[in-house]
Amino acid sequence: MSDQPPTTEQHQAYVLFRLLTGLDFFGHGFARIFTGSHLPGFTQGMVKNMASTPLPASLTLATGYVVPCVELVVGVLLLLGLFTRFALTLAFLLMFALMFGITLKQDWNIAMQQLMYGLVLFILLFARGRYDLSWPALLSRRNSS
Repeated sequence: MSDQPPTTEQHQAYVLFRLLTGLDFFGHGFARIFTGSHLPGFTQGMVKNMASTPLPASLTLATGYVVPCVELVVGVLLLLGLFTRFALTLAFLLMFALMFGITLKQDWNIAMQQLMYGLVLFILLFARGRYDLSWPALLSRRNSS
Protein backbone atom coordinates (compact mmCIF):
# COMPACT_ATOMS: atom_id res chain seq x y z
CA MET A 1 0.00 0.00 0.00
CA SER A 2 1.02 3.56 -0.62
CA ASP A 3 2.50 5.80 2.05
CA GLN A 4 0.16 8.57 0.94
CA PRO A 5 -3.11 8.96 2.84
CA PRO A 6 -6.22 7.61 1.12
CA THR A 7 -8.07 10.00 -1.15
CA THR A 8 -11.64 11.10 -0.59
CA GLU A 9 -12.66 8.91 -3.53
CA GLN A 10 -11.01 5.84 -1.98
CA HIS A 11 -12.82 6.45 1.31
CA GLN A 12 -16.06 7.03 -0.58
CA ALA A 13 -15.65 3.85 -2.65
CA TYR A 14 -15.00 1.77 0.46
CA VAL A 15 -17.94 3.21 2.39
CA LEU A 16 -20.32 2.76 -0.55
CA PHE A 17 -19.12 -0.86 -0.96
CA ARG A 18 -19.65 -1.46 2.77
CA LEU A 19 -23.12 0.08 2.58
CA LEU A 20 -24.05 -2.00 -0.48
CA THR A 21 -22.89 -5.17 1.26
CA GLY A 22 -24.73 -4.18 4.43
CA LEU A 23 -27.91 -3.57 2.47
CA ASP A 24 -27.58 -6.99 0.85
CA PHE A 25 -27.20 -8.78 4.20
CA PHE A 26 -29.94 -6.67 5.79
CA GLY A 27 -32.31 -7.39 2.90
CA HIS A 28 -31.69 -11.12 3.11
CA GLY A 29 -32.33 -11.23 6.84
CA PHE A 30 -35.29 -8.86 6.80
CA ALA A 31 -37.06 -10.65 3.94
CA ARG A 32 -36.57 -14.06 5.52
CA ILE A 33 -37.82 -12.95 8.92
CA PHE A 34 -40.60 -10.46 8.13
CA THR A 35 -41.96 -11.16 4.64
CA GLY A 36 -43.51 -14.06 2.74
CA SER A 37 -43.88 -17.11 4.92
CA HIS A 38 -41.73 -15.44 7.60
CA LEU A 39 -39.03 -17.22 9.57
CA PRO A 40 -40.84 -20.54 10.13
CA GLY A 41 -41.58 -20.84 6.41
CA PHE A 42 -37.99 -20.04 5.50
CA THR A 43 -36.62 -22.64 7.92
CA GLN A 44 -38.99 -25.34 6.69
CA GLY A 45 -38.00 -24.55 3.11
CA MET A 46 -34.35 -24.82 4.08
CA VAL A 47 -34.93 -28.22 5.71
CA LYS A 48 -36.71 -29.42 2.57
CA ASN A 49 -33.99 -28.02 0.31
CA MET A 50 -31.19 -29.68 2.30
CA ALA A 51 -32.93 -33.05 2.74
CA SER A 52 -30.59 -34.72 0.23
CA THR A 53 -27.54 -33.97 2.40
CA PRO A 54 -26.30 -36.08 5.32
CA LEU A 55 -27.08 -33.21 7.70
CA PRO A 56 -29.71 -34.01 10.33
CA ALA A 57 -32.95 -32.12 9.77
CA SER A 58 -32.76 -30.74 13.32
CA LEU A 59 -29.38 -29.12 12.58
CA THR A 60 -30.69 -27.65 9.34
CA LEU A 61 -33.77 -26.37 11.15
CA ALA A 62 -31.68 -24.70 13.86
CA THR A 63 -29.39 -23.21 11.22
CA GLY A 64 -32.44 -21.94 9.35
CA TYR A 65 -33.49 -19.94 12.39
CA VAL A 66 -29.99 -18.54 13.00
CA VAL A 67 -28.99 -17.58 9.44
CA PRO A 68 -31.56 -14.78 8.87
CA CYS A 69 -30.94 -13.32 12.32
CA VAL A 70 -27.19 -13.21 11.70
CA GLU A 71 -27.78 -11.71 8.24
CA LEU A 72 -29.97 -9.00 9.75
CA VAL A 73 -27.45 -8.15 12.50
CA VAL A 74 -24.52 -8.09 10.06
CA GLY A 75 -26.51 -5.89 7.71
CA VAL A 76 -27.49 -3.39 10.39
CA LEU A 77 -23.93 -3.16 11.72
CA LEU A 78 -22.43 -2.65 8.26
CA LEU A 79 -25.07 -0.05 7.36
CA LEU A 80 -24.43 1.86 10.58
CA GLY A 81 -20.66 1.47 10.38
CA LEU A 82 -20.55 0.03 13.89
CA PHE A 83 -18.36 -2.90 14.97
CA THR A 84 -17.37 -3.36 11.33
CA ARG A 85 -14.58 -5.88 11.98
CA PHE A 86 -16.90 -7.93 14.20
CA ALA A 87 -19.69 -7.78 11.58
CA LEU A 88 -17.37 -8.88 8.78
CA THR A 89 -15.93 -11.70 10.88
CA LEU A 90 -19.45 -12.83 11.79
CA ALA A 91 -20.39 -12.74 8.11
CA PHE A 92 -17.35 -14.90 7.29
CA LEU A 93 -18.38 -17.43 9.94
CA LEU A 94 -21.87 -17.49 8.44
CA MET A 95 -20.40 -18.10 4.99
CA PHE A 96 -18.30 -20.99 6.34
CA ALA A 97 -21.44 -22.68 7.66
CA LEU A 98 -23.38 -22.03 4.45
CA MET A 99 -20.48 -23.25 2.29
CA PHE A 100 -20.25 -26.46 4.32
CA GLY A 101 -23.93 -27.20 3.81
CA ILE A 102 -24.08 -26.29 0.14
CA THR A 103 -20.99 -28.34 -0.74
CA LEU A 104 -22.56 -31.35 0.99
CA LYS A 105 -25.50 -30.77 -1.32
CA GLN A 106 -23.04 -30.46 -4.22
CA ASP A 107 -24.71 -27.32 -5.53
CA TRP A 108 -21.63 -25.83 -7.14
CA ASN A 109 -23.42 -22.79 -8.63
CA ILE A 110 -24.48 -21.64 -5.17
CA ALA A 111 -21.01 -22.49 -3.83
CA MET A 112 -19.53 -20.14 -6.44
CA GLN A 113 -21.91 -17.38 -5.32
CA GLN A 114 -20.80 -17.95 -1.74
CA LEU A 115 -17.17 -17.68 -2.84
CA MET A 116 -18.04 -14.29 -4.33
CA TYR A 117 -19.50 -13.23 -0.99
CA GLY A 118 -16.26 -14.41 0.59
CA LEU A 119 -14.27 -12.25 -1.80
CA VAL A 120 -16.43 -9.21 -0.99
CA LEU A 121 -16.00 -9.84 2.74
CA PHE A 122 -12.24 -10.30 2.27
CA ILE A 123 -11.92 -6.96 0.45
CA LEU A 124 -13.95 -5.15 3.10
CA LEU A 125 -12.03 -6.69 6.00
CA PHE A 126 -8.61 -6.29 4.36
CA ALA A 127 -9.14 -2.62 3.50
CA ARG A 128 -11.14 -1.66 6.58
CA GLY A 129 -8.31 -0.09 8.59
CA ARG A 130 -7.14 2.15 5.77
CA TYR A 131 -10.35 3.17 4.02
CA ASP A 132 -13.34 2.80 6.32
CA LEU A 133 -15.09 5.88 7.61
CA SER A 134 -17.27 4.16 10.19
CA TRP A 135 -18.37 6.18 13.18
CA PRO A 136 -15.70 4.77 15.54
CA ALA A 137 -13.01 5.37 12.88
CA LEU A 138 -14.16 8.96 12.38
CA LEU A 139 -14.24 9.62 16.12
CA SER A 140 -10.79 8.13 16.70
CA ARG A 141 -9.33 10.19 13.81
CA ARG A 142 -10.98 13.32 15.19
CA ASN A 143 -9.64 12.68 18.72
CA SER A 144 -6.12 12.00 17.46
CA SER A 145 -5.87 15.30 15.55
